[in-house]
Amino acid sequence: MNVIGIVGGTGRLGGALAGRWARAGHRVLIGSRDAGAAAAFAADLGRRVGADLEGCANLDAARRADIVVATVPFAAQQERLAEIRDAVRGKIVVETTVPLMPPKVMRVQLPAEGSAALRAQALLGPDVRLVSAFHNVAAEKLAGDGPIDCDVLVFSDDQAARAIVVGLVADVGLRGLEAGALANSAAAEALTSVLIFINRTYQVVGSGIAITGSLTAPIRA
Repeated sequence: MNVIGIVGGTGRLGGALAGRWARAGHRVLIGSRDAGAAAAFAADLGRRVGADLEGCANLDAARRADIVVATVPFAAQQERLAEIRDAVRGKIVVETTVPLMPPKVMRVQLPAEGSAALRAQALLGPDVRLVSAFHNVAAEKLAGDGPIDCDVLVFSDDQAARAIVVGLVADVGLRGLEAGALANSAAAEALTSVLIFINRTYQVVGSGIAITGSLTAPIRA
């Protein structure tokens, strides 16, 4: 099993993923700007999910992890990724950030780079094996124990890293689907604003996406 470090792990998405990965047998390091707060959060979450988790500073989590997952708001993306950049060289970094810009979160507003994922790659540099995922699944549903009727689209220019993250998606109880190059992440990031609009318009809690059809094993060039 992997050592997974979650940067911004005390947030809703980070905590929900941490609990599910810990129950699946992974060693999980919950990172935060405040190491003490991360330790308290990890202890409480561990009691609730029946697994051991460790809390520490973001940089410590990034240094010690095999795979790093960034679950920070778009407004904090640049600062947090700059903090861990030297610690994640050569590692898989899973970027979950969606470029939501309050107050107009129901309107698609992609950054100048084309997507939050491409922005992350530019911030971290070419030595990082960047993967983009978990944009269209509600943290509230991940925090529960039950199954979730939702697929997770996984994007990366690194096919091997992409396949590894599909496996991590399965470990949290969801179906991960390889969805192509990192540039394609713009589609899933934009779709988040659409889903927020649907949630509000139709009074849905955590709408998601599901890919129809009978899928076979992925074919790679």
